[in-house]
Amino acid sequence: MIETRTAHSATGPKTALHTAAAQAMIDSQLRTSGVTEPFVLARMAAVPREDFVPANAQATAYIDRAIPLANGRRLAAPLFYAKMLAEARPQMADRALVVDGGSGYLPELLRPLVGAVDVISPEEALVKSRKRARYSLMLIDGGAEELPGSLTNRLDDDGTVVTGLITNGVTRLALGRKHAGGVALLPLAEMGVPRLPEFDQATSWSF
Repeated sequence: MIETRTAHSATGPKTALHTAAAQAMIDSQLRTSGVTEPFVLARMAAVPREDFVPANAQATAYIDRAIPLANGRRLAAPLFYAKMLAEARPQMADRALVVDGGSGYLPELLRPLVGAVDVISPEEALVKSRKRARYSLMLIDGGAEELPGSLTNRLDDDGTVVTGLITNGVTRLALGRKHAGGVALLPLAEMGVPRLPEFDQATSWSF
């Protein structure tokens, strides 16, 4: 099921703990890794990561590694999301599709930066869409060995996709653009990205 959200800037109340932890994350993890775009830092500061992890992980929500979620998936480290937003360069003219990694965190980061956000699960991404909605921007919250056609077909020609990419066991952030019906991905920074097993390459055998 596609969840559609229009852009708005409302966020929940911030606590002193959230403000201090978010600022420490920005100073020690993001700026030191070259993330300086004001809109990225503003969103990373505004959205409380502790709201998207289990209660027993809230005290460590801002650490520089992935956090296990109750549904068996993981919330990626802050740098993954910051780099993803920086590469995506979202605009209010964009209609965006987010493949959610199970936390809801990435859609919340993106929401006020684009005109509209639709959210689907990795399982839903494998199903051919009957809707005619097409997207100028697609963000995938996790690492994929390959992107299925059922997903890339939803992207407009010349649309942008930002995803985690797994190649020979190495995970990287990757940036792609759709052209002539296909999507070519350019691997960027190597970093830890939680795997999305739904997007693993099919095992093949040769004799």
